[in-house]
Formats: sequence, C-alpha cells, structure tokens
Amino acid sequence: MSMHKSPKISITVAAAVLTVVALAACTMTDAPAPTSAPTSAPATAKAASSGAAVFPTSEVSSLVEDMPQRTVKDLPAARLADGLIPPTNRWFSGLVFGEESMPVFPLPLSFQLTDSGFAFGLPEVSADTNVIRGGFTGQIGVRIGASEGNPDQEVTAYDEASVTVSQSSDGSELGRTVIARGSPFVSFTAATDVAVSMSTAFTETADGVWTADVAGSTYGLVSAGTLSDGTDLSLEAGQSVTWFALPEGGELETFAEAAVHPVVGTSVEYRTDAESATTTIHYDTSDGGDTLVAAMPHQLAGLADDVDCGEGEYSSIYGGLSVCLGTTLSWSVPTIAPSGALDLTGLSDDERQRLADQVRSDVAATKTFAADTYFGGKSFYRAANLLEVARQVGADDAVTELTDRLTKALDQWMDPDGCVDGTERCFVYDPDAKGLVGLATSFGSEEFNDHHFHYGYFFYAAAVVAADDPEAVGRWAPVMNLLAADLATSGGSDFFPDRRVFDAYAGHSWASGTSPFGDGNNQESSSEAVTAWNGLALWGGVSGQADLATEAEWMLSSEAASSRAYWTDFDLADPVYEGFEHTVTSLVWGGKRDYATWFSAESSAMLGILVLPMSPVAGYLGGDPDRVQANLADALPTGGVDADRYDVMFGDYLLMYAALQGREAASAALADAESLPEERIDDGNSRAYLLAWLMRWGSPPAG
Repeated sequence: MSMHKSPKISITVAAAVLTVVALAACTMTDAPAPTSAPTSAPATAKAASSGAAVFPTSEVSSLVEDMPQRTVKDLPAARLADGLIPPTNRWFSGLVFGEESMPVFPLPLSFQLTDSGFAFGLPEVSADTNVIRGGFTGQIGVRIGASEGNPDQEVTAYDEASVTVSQSSDGSELGRTVIARGSPFVSFTAATDVAVSMSTAFTETADGVWTADVAGSTYGLVSAGTLSDGTDLSLEAGQSVTWFALPEGGELETFAEAAVHPVVGTSVEYRTDAESATTTIHYDTSDGGDTLVAAMPHQLAGLADDVDCGEGEYSSIYGGLSVCLGTTLSWSVPTIAPSGALDLTGLSDDERQRLADQVRSDVAATKTFAADTYFGGKSFYRAANLLEVARQVGADDAVTELTDRLTKALDQWMDPDGCVDGTERCFVYDPDAKGLVGLATSFGSEEFNDHHFHYGYFFYAAAVVAADDPEAVGRWAPVMNLLAADLATSGGSDFFPDRRVFDAYAGHSWASGTSPFGDGNNQESSSEAVTAWNGLALWGGVSGQADLATEAEWMLSSEAASSRAYWTDFDLADPVYEGFEHTVTSLVWGGKRDYATWFSAESSAMLGILVLPMSPVAGYLGGDPDRVQANLADALPTGGVDADRYDVMFGDYLLMYAALQGREAASAALADAESLPEERIDDGNSRAYLLAWLMRWGSPPAG
C-alpha cells in the first residue's frame, strides 16, 4: 500500500492464448488447479482482442447514472483543456495538477514546464546508501513567444505514452510541445509565426543541425527555422523544432535524421498466451518516418527480434536505457496466470485437519469487516482466502459461515444506492475527476491515490465467493464493473480515463493521484499492484468478460516483471547500484528510487511492503531463491534463533516469502510460523492462510 497521506506457485491454470481467454496448461508451476478456484475466464469465453474497447461509454453510462454523483474532494487546479478527463495517476500528473507544475520524467529526459515555456535535460544519476538519484535537470531552457509576456500552457492531448502541451497568448495558439515515454526528443510545432529562444547557445554543425555541450552532455537541435546567435529561433506556421540529447555511443547524424520526424502520439497493443505477455508501443511521427526510443532494462531480454537497439545507451535510475531505431517498441515478459486459490492437493490428512481447526479458530476471531476501501478490502481478502482454504480442507461449517458473511458484506458495498444516505461501505461517482470513490476514504483515495491497491482486494474476494455462487455476479456486477472501469477502461470513455494507473512503457502502475512531488509520481507496494490485476483478471473470468480478463492478465504479467526488475530482483552488478547498500528499492519514483516507505523506517517494512499480501499468484516473487535469501538477510535482524527473527513488522509475510526458496526452506518457515506471535499476523492475513501457504510450498503437489 502507499501511505501517501496528504496527496499517499500454485497458479490456477487460466491463461489467454494470444488474445483469447481460455483454460490452459499450468503456468510457472507443476501443480494442478483446484477445481473450486476462480479462473480468469470460462472455457467458452469469446475471443478478446487487445484493440477491443473495455467498458466503453455505452456500457457504463447507465451504471454511472444509477450511482450517487458527488465530488468528495476537489482535485487541485489543472493545466488541462476542456473536455479532457483528468489524468490522475500518470507519470506526468505532476505536470498537470497544482499551482506550480512539477518535473516529470518521460525518460531518458527530465522535463518541466516553466513560466515562459519549458526546460529539460538528462538526469545526473548517482547512488548512495539508501537512494538512487536521477532528478530533474533543466539544462536546456526554452522560451515560447515574445519575451515581454509568458505563454499560457495546458495539456491539450495525452495518450498511452505521449503528452501534448499547447502554448498560447491572448487566446491564440502559438504552438504545441510533445514529449513521450522513452523518447529522447522534445518537439515544438508552431501554429503561427513564433519566436523561440533558448538559455543555451547552440552551434551549427551541419545544415539545419545545431549542438550545445552542457554539463558533459551533448544536446542537439534540428529545425527548418532560422536560428540567430545560437539562441533565437524564428519559426513559421507549421515549422517544427526538435531537441534531443545524445547518449553514450550515439551518432549525431542518426539522431538528427530521426529528429526531423517528430513524435505526435502513441498507441499500445498487447497480447498474451500461455508463455508470454507482449506489449507493443507504436510511436506515430509527423510523416511516418523512423524515430528513436530508449528501451528500459525489463524490456531488453524480451525485445522482438526485429527491434534494432544499437543506437547508444543512456544512464538512468533504472539502469542503462538502450536506444532503438524505428516507430515500434515491442517486448514480452513471462505470463503470470491469475489464481484465487492455493493448490493444497499435496497435503497430508494431518495437515488438512490442522488447517481445518485453524480456519475455524480464525473465523471465530474474525471481526466486522472494516468500513473504508483499503482496510475493508483487505478484510474481504483475508476472509476470501480463509474461505478457499476451508473449501479445500473440508471445513464445511466454516465455508457456510464465511460465504454468508462475505456475501452480506459485499451486497452492502455493491448496492448502487448505498451512498445516497450512507457515509461508509459504499461508492460514489465523482463527475469532475471522472472516477469511482469509496466511502469511507483512506490514504487519500478521494484524491485518487492507491485505487488499484484498494479495489484489487474487492475484485479478488468477489471472484472467490462467486466461483461457487454465480448468482452473486449479477447482483454485484453494476458496481463491481464500475470499480473495474475506474482502473481498466480502454478505447476511450466519457466517464473514466483509459487504464488510470497503468504505465504500459514502464510496465507498472503509479499510486499518487495528482503527484505533487519534485521527483515525479511513485509507487511503493508493487506486490499490491500485482494483486490488483490478479483480482481484476479473476473478476473478468468469473463474470465472463473475456476482453477484461485478457487486459488484466497482461497488466498482471507486466507488473510482476517490472516489480522484480525495479523493486525486488534487479541486477546488483549494474553500475547504477554502485554505492547503494541494499537489495530492494521499496519506493520507486520517476526521478529516484528509495530504500524507504511512507510509514516505517523498519528494515522489515522495506521488503514486507513489496511482498504483501502473498496471494496465490505471488509465486512470481520466487524466481531466484538466492535473491530471496539475500533480500531476507537485508530485511531481518541478525542473531538469535530463527523464529525470533520474524517477530518484526510483516513477519508473517516474510515467512511466506522465505518459503519461495524451496521445500526445505518452506518446512523451516512452517516450524517458525507455529510460534509467531498473533500480533505479527497482518490484518489482511490469517494464521490459517499463513500455514496453508507454507504447507503448500513445503509439500509436493499431488500427482
């Protein structure tokens, strides 16, 4: 979770084949799927295309109309054209919201709007004990228009990976500036005859190509306009200027040629099959010519064969960014199939009885579900896991009680009229911010912080219950689908942004709604983001929404890969980590990576927030047993008996994480768990689920 207060493997065998959601062979495990587990889609689901609209206006308009309409908290002032949906939870949100525009990090460049135009530059990357820094550097400053007046600036378009900012004066547009994720270019196209001036003088090195050396980096400028004194550029209507920074090993001629084809927009395609989830970003240029794009480390191993990435390398806080030539960047990551149940088929009769007894004890201790969206969602998740364990170990009395309690509680939350008079356990639609907000709010959810963390627990619990109660889907679908639309709309909608939190280029989500920070947006609990897409895929499956299930599985697989690449399993040999003394970065920003959390300085919290809530899909965290061991060594106190080491914040989740080292480690963790103090069991966990997880990883699957 994000504690951002003021602004905050036993895998079920469901996988999408290309873009078809269907039951498939086991992914990343040798274990068969429990028959009662919710899957991502029934075998008869229709074909799902990555180009299909998910929750278009026509599907959600009546659902929105049936909800109470209320703005719980106004978003900050926005530099945003009329008619555009507020872009919360984006890598560029800080550029849009607030009295002062914040720096953003499209990569490889950093960028910020200024009173007179904008500034950009290559971040200066460094590391010390707890932080990897690559903050904003305004090495090239640009003024748009006459020097006696500052232009008005607002975002007039944005899409999957690009942002267009219009500059105007006295109501007349001067031109438009475009930046894009992965693009080393900043372009400005004049709407009228306009003067552009720069704080740094450029020297002509070829016809129409100028360069400047600043702080050890070479910057280039390409334009058909007239440049005077190296700083003053005159553009006629329709003419463009494109700036860029040369990477190490990059050729000026190559970059200058690409710069004459400015990026004007982007689009994304995705597909999944049993082995891989593929993301393809298309960079549309003004004339269809090739551009250059910087590939992130998590993309490199899975790049498409026809992608040429030999055009130099930039330094970044994530590691080296390799520059690729073309208009398409396409890569694949391993598919993570969604799951709502541990595979307990390999347990002994004694273990089953032990779990049945513990489930009953945990059910008896279960309090009323919490009233806010975060802790309420976690309490649903806890009960849903208890329910699924009870189903598998034959604790039928507990199944009945848990099903009844969960059903009644979800019925209350999923009542479209719940917030007409109620102030908690219900949802409203915010017509200004264009999204669904739950009451009571928590951790800034009224500002659209952390919606994926919160709502993922609802999706998961609803799918687990509905796996044995299909009629519940119909009752819950009106509100549950609006929760899903809040996060997973695609193809355009009048009521929600496309994929509110998910960044297709980075492969992960952003947690802050308006991002009022100098280091860009951020995300802390990468594991809760993975849990969110797992829950969404399960809901898509149990409700028969194949397009949604495919999209969710793609986001699940992408987020899992990026979470390992930048939060838990990054390559410590990469030079970017020289001086950094930890094995995880628990808080990842656009402009830095921190060994820190919003809520605790405890070392166990740094790792714990990256592994909780250890849902059945969390086996992705165990790809490298040696790294699991190293991460635990960094998180846990030394000395004393092993069991005492886990008497720390998130000790239950760290025990579960330890089990991913192998069956011997899982057995040892099971012994330690028996003596773990009750206060170390998180409110989203239970001792029964903790023991079930450890037994599952300590026992060979049946068959």
